[in-house]
Amino acid sequence: MHPLVNIAVRAARRAGNVILRNLNRVDALTVVEKGRNDFVTEVDRSAEQEIIQTVLRSYPTHGFMAEESGTAGADAEFVWIIDPLDGTTNFLHGFPQFCVSLGIQYHGKIEHAVIYDPWRQEIFTATRGDGAYLDGRRIRVTKAKSIDGALIGTGFPYRDNVHFIDPYMAMLRAVTMRAAGVRRPGSAALDLAYVAAGRTDGFWELGLSPWDTAAGTLLIQEAGGLVGTLTGGEYNLGPHIVAGGPKVYESLLAEIGPHLTDELRA
Repeated sequence: MHPLVNIAVRAARRAGNVILRNLNRVDALTVVEKGRNDFVTEVDRSAEQEIIQTVLRSYPTHGFMAEESGTAGADAEFVWIIDPLDGTTNFLHGFPQFCVSLGIQYHGKIEHAVIYDPWRQEIFTATRGDGAYLDGRRIRVTKAKSIDGALIGTGFPYRDNVHFIDPYMAMLRAVTMRAAGVRRPGSAALDLAYVAAGRTDGFWELGLSPWDTAAGTLLIQEAGGLVGTLTGGEYNLGPHIVAGGPKVYESLLAEIGPHLTDELRA
């Protein structure tokens, strides 16, 4: 395992411990509503600081793009893109689908990834050119030949992206009519890890942030899958994403394409 990934795993596990220690005291937590239905807790902030401090002890010159504390050292060679608790709403309800997500960027390109599910104690890792792994075991995307009979993950538009609800519902209808099932668990980073591990065949969502997708996109690519924009363009941590095994990816684009607005094509 690459030394950077070793540190990332250590940081993710420490953040996961913070999350688990607080799982049974949710009612006592300080919860702030950043926006409508957009929550942050003291656990998010504590987990994020645990990650940053762990990294800085080994790599004091590295920079960070973190969901809660913003960007520091953005011009550094290495920048860690951090989501300390992806799925905060799930966490607050005791719904067991949340994770820690760390993407490590070198000169603007994601080179290493770690996603840690503290509830299931599962750790997904990837290094560019070296494959993707779940608990040290090599993982691959599925070999599904199309969206027919596939299991597809997604996320509903909400918060600032609720104005996409009409085109999204048209996409959802089109995908649902062909797929074996559509799932919306509520943690985009973990959803992407599941595509990499072959637990779902594909995924799409609108209105995400870089820390939601930085780690998961590398996992999928290293697992043999494809990641792109809603029009099939190169994905560069933008808000809208389509991912899956190669054939499911193309099939998803075909179903989604007729329902894109000009804004979603941009």
